[in-house]
Amino acid sequence: MPDGITVKMDNGGTRVEVRSQNQAGLLYAVPAEASWVATPEQLHAHAIAGFFTDLMKIESPEVSRLMEKWGLYFRPLELEPQE
Repeated sequence: MPDGITVKMDNGGTRVEVRSQNQAGLLYAVPAEASWVATPEQLHAHAIAGFFTDLMKIESPEVSRLMEKWGLYFRPLELEPQE
């Protein structure tokens, strides 16, 4: 399997495989309470952006430390106008 991020969709949801030489994991995105508005093709992006938006609102020192440890920073973006 190549390194990087691979998105695989099926009927029940989406699998996001994240792989590097020294770390690897699989993130599952399935329909849930907060993702009812997302189309199946956008489910994973909707869930990940929503999760990180909510996570940043917690303002937890532990969450901040983990984000800094892994060099991850998240900032919600303005949504594009719908036509």
